[in-house]
Amino acid sequence: MKTHTNILLLIAAAIFLFPGCGVYSFTGASIPAGAKTVSVQYFQNKAQLVEPLLSPSFTNTLRDIFTNQTTLITVEENGDLALEGEIIEYKTTPVAIQGDQTAALNRLTITVNVRFHNRLEPEKDFEQKFSQYIEYPSETPLSSVSAQLIGEINTFLATDIFNKAVVNW
Repeated sequence: MKTHTNILLLIAAAIFLFPGCGVYSFTGASIPAGAKTVSVQYFQNKAQLVEPLLSPSFTNTLRDIFTNQTTLITVEENGDLALEGEIIEYKTTPVAIQGDQTAALNRLTITVNVRFHNRLEPEKDFEQKFSQYIEYPSETPLSSVSAQLIGEINTFLATDIFNKAVVNW
């Protein structure tokens, strides 16, 4: 019994004394050792078609994923991990053209350009475009479903960006 306890104490000590390269979470995020803060700048909407609520909605969704899935503290600027960029596309296009040359579905696409800076591991910095879309029935006016579609697309985009930034799969 005493040997069992000693082994458990040795394993626990090894875990605390040799934590590895970073802090790991249950979400698969690998945060660099020493990283304490994250900053997400406001993403301006520079798309041709401007949806007024898209910028604040996207920015908040991106901030929320880092807040909810890591122990990082959100700061206004100059975080250990920093994200900035702009929304470069918000468009709807017809898809699934039917025999009478009308669209059965429309596709709402949102694309963002993201610059990620990792102050502790600069080799992991990147600039990349991320794009997601959702299709909806063409007889449904965009104005009646845009809030729901934007929310869903923003979640997909934020997840993709989070995974690229801190999940090393």
